[in-house]
Amino acid sequence: MTVQQGRRTHQHNGEVVIFVLGTRVNRWSAVRAWSAVVGAMPRMLAELSRERARGMLHQSTSVGRHGPVVTTYWRSVPELLAYAHDSDGEHRPAWRAFNAAARRRPGAVGIWHETFVVPAGGHESIYSDMPLIGLAAATRSVPVTGATDRADQRFSSRGAARRSGGPLPG
Repeated sequence: MTVQQGRRTHQHNGEVVIFVLGTRVNRWSAVRAWSAVVGAMPRMLAELSRERARGMLHQSTSVGRHGPVVTTYWRSVPELLAYAHDSDGEHRPAWRAFNAAARRRPGAVGIWHETFVVPAGGHESIYSDMPLIGLAAATRSVPVTGATDRADQRFSSRGAARRSGGPLPG
């Protein structure tokens, strides 16, 4: 990944939906139970990356001690839910396979997700000598200027400080 030199922030004035999905392998010996989940995720992410009209803006995957965690950024909740319920996409077959594997090996693998709707103006970011990640990769990366040097300025430029009734800590 190419490092973008200097201090940068993201540029986006609309809502952002952050969907975090994780897998926890509880019994590593139950390979058939957890491999169905872990194996399906790359297919879903490839589909979403290919078919940008579905609404996913960006994704990143990390692997922890118990399994992978995927963070995705979406344009809207309706687009996220439409993908989850689309019978023609990769998600529904993966969900059915997970449920079948979980019934055969109860407790062998767990899954979790969290969804955060961040309203327009309710997000700010800073990246220093980093490759494109997070909101900058999901939206647009721009250099920090005098007007966006501090966190309160970045929030203010997106409207959050005005809505909250005062300046934000920098």
